[in-house]
Amino acid sequence: MKIDALVAEIGSTTTVINAFNNLETENPIFLGSGYSPTTVLEGDVTIGLNKAILELKTKLNVDKIEAKEIFASSSAAGGLKMSVHGLVYDMTVKAAKEAALGAGANIKMITSGLLDDFQIQEIKEEPLNIIMIAGGVDYGERTTAIENAKKIANLELSIPVIYAGNIQNQKSIKKIFLNSNQSDYLYISKNVYPKIDFLEVDEPRKIIQDAFEKHIIHAPGMEKVKSFINESIIPTPGAVMEASILLEREIGDLLTIDVGGATTDIHSVTEGKTEIEKIMIAPEPFAKRTVEGDLGVYINKDNIIELITKKKLMKNLNNSEHELETIIDNYRPIPVNRQIPLTEELAKEAIIQAIERHSGRLVNMYTASGKMTYAEGKDLSNVKFIIATGGALTKLPNRVKIIKKALAKKSITILKPNDKAEVLIDKDYIMASLGVLSKKHPEAALKLLKKSLGIG
Repeated sequence: MKIDALVAEIGSTTTVINAFNNLETENPIFLGSGYSPTTVLEGDVTIGLNKAILELKTKLNVDKIEAKEIFASSSAAGGLKMSVHGLVYDMTVKAAKEAALGAGANIKMITSGLLDDFQIQEIKEEPLNIIMIAGGVDYGERTTAIENAKKIANLELSIPVIYAGNIQNQKSIKKIFLNSNQSDYLYISKNVYPKIDFLEVDEPRKIIQDAFEKHIIHAPGMEKVKSFINESIIPTPGAVMEASILLEREIGDLLTIDVGGATTDIHSVTEGKTEIEKIMIAPEPFAKRTVEGDLGVYINKDNIIELITKKKLMKNLNNSEHELETIIDNYRPIPVNRQIPLTEELAKEAIIQAIERHSGRLVNMYTASGKMTYAEGKDLSNVKFIIATGGALTKLPNRVKIIKKALAKKSITILKPNDKAEVLIDKDYIMASLGVLSKKHPEAALKLLKKSLGIG
């Protein structure tokens, strides 16, 4: 069987292969999916990829699949592990962090100011994929970024380092890395914080993904991935962001929720309301991602249970203490029958907590003119659509009700979406794959995404 494209989603535990055809026509087709456990720990991720293709062939009832293009997204081998080093936390460090998260990174370390010996040792010991150095508005402070660059270059880590600080430093940074024989690993970007109250995250985000694609093959177990694919590979959370940005251009302000077994990711693509923007005390990116590493419905279920309390769960589920403990003790990654109501409660709480953490707030400040109300953080009050993707929110039977209940929690200070927002479910669970596909086939990716969401 000859098709246009395969897109592999290589997760930390599961590998998915999605097949697509007719990408250059008015009617692109999603053919189906194959699944397999991820085999990165076996030293060769292509073992799991081939097993997933075998299942796909069985589902499609064919002996062979030949794809012209093979893409991939990955969060295996720990995903994209980054550290971010800037000048002032609330300014350049925050801007660099937003760029990294938007690209799909898992941020392992954040520092502001000059790196000390303990921090340098931590950088050496942390298994990082990429380092970002920022600091100083354009034509502003120069010393911190230069000194940090010297210390990092002297480590000779032979991993990508992205410089996204004061443009006056670019020649000096290039020379520093050349002198340390690390120039092949240096990427120069626009300043993430070129002037006060202005973020420039789009170019750094793209460079992060390009660096990831070039160097991910060096991660343990991922060495053979380039022998399998012939097109782009980007971090899976970054792929979801790409799909969210693509969709926003078509339908307007939106929020994407991905509740997983270990984490809950929120992607928002919105400028917010004009009246809120006027009272913002600091800039926010148009496209923002947060990842809550303590909110997962399997690996981190105990954290969510503690937030809800067992007493409340017993009441909501109409379970005795013994019944609830039995369900928890026998809980599986893919819930069955009696476990599903508990998973729905966990997913609802994960959504509530993750949205509140992602959302901005109205705050009161006392000035010479008296008490004034300002806004800080991301304004989600103009969001019209909630996009649900990921295993939990595409498979649970009451997924729409879960999201609506989570949105129904009122607050007069939190700038969250209201319960009038329309909920759309990625029923084919292909949003990440379409984010990768959009790099080369944006029109087909948008049509397929709208079909999966039931709006096309």
